[in-house]
Amino acid sequence: MNKLLLAALMTGTALAGFAEAAMAEDNPWMVRARALAVLPDESAALSVGGARLAGDADIGDQYVPELDFTYFFTDHIAAELILAVTPHDVSAVNVTVPGALTNANIDLGDVWLLPPTLTLQYHFRSTGRFKPYVGAGVNATFFFNEDEGPVADGIDYDPSFGPALQAGVDYDLDGQEGGFALNADIKKIWINTDVKVDFTSALGAAVNADVDIDPLVVGLGLAYKY
Repeated sequence: MNKLLLAALMTGTALAGFAEAAMAEDNPWMVRARALAVLPDESAALSVGGARLAGDADIGDQYVPELDFTYFFTDHIAAELILAVTPHDVSAVNVTVPGALTNANIDLGDVWLLPPTLTLQYHFRSTGRFKPYVGAGVNATFFFNEDEGPVADGIDYDPSFGPALQAGVDYDLDGQEGGFALNADIKKIWINTDVKVDFTSALGAAVNADVDIDPLVVGLGLAYKY
């Protein structure tokens, strides 16, 4: 929670700078700065040479700042693009390789994720200050700065493409259409990657993993509607 609050302060400061560059009142753009809690709901299927292994994946939670842009086509219909990167610690847990490992936990280092997500939203407009919305869209996740950890000789993650669902609410702070608003947002993103872990030194083989990350992404922050 302390990490989330710190990220919220950082993103709020960043958004204040964007607001100073506000354009015309009827500009269809909204910009948000949020603190995100990225909470993976991970699972994995492990194999060596086509033979299934016992084991699973453990991917650490992360708290990061995020910036997103929303374009309103009408009062009700909008599109949102989120921009953020997240580093995650990765482990293989309860791994059994006959003749080599039994119920072992293996540190697989860390990896950075770049998961741009585009959603099409429906905004429930009202005369009150609460303005809820729902959305659905697509996610593309790219992996970089892979660190294989102390045991593996190398690791490779394939990009992922999948769906995303969203729900959130903006609360107008000044009671008018433009200006600042508080925002709360939750997304479910489906991320699947094929991972190849080179264990030549330790096991004389590579382990393949079909990994579902599927995070729940919870955001709190500020919005500015031009």
